[in-house]
Amino acid sequence: MRESRELICIGCPMGCQLRVQLEDGAVTSVEGNTCKRGDTYARREVVNPTRILTTTLPVRGGCRPTVAVKTAGEVPKTLLLDCVRAVRSLTVIAPVRAGEVVCEDLCGTGIALIAVRDVEEKK
Repeated sequence: MRESRELICIGCPMGCQLRVQLEDGAVTSVEGNTCKRGDTYARREVVNPTRILTTTLPVRGGCRPTVAVKTAGEVPKTLLLDCVRAVRSLTVIAPVRAGEVVCEDLCGTGIALIAVRDVEEKK
């Protein structure tokens, strides 16, 4: 079965309007991209969309109440809500260092959740 999908590329600041042609679920062509990143993005987005999860976690005993965290890699979009639900139960204990792994394997994805800034202990 032939199918056509239209996307706006988020691979670079250009925001190209892409048209992706699929045949039996496989990408046959990508049009409208002005750089190679557009082609790569479109092919991945229509077959297996992924996202980086960014959020905040509460910090116990810290000089700040929360710390920003993000996944170390892209999570399948189908698992994003499950990951958000799992993250809600986490709390970090100060001190926290940027790059510190907060969760080794988020929802069985094999992707770590890491802190993106330092939070010192409250004095």
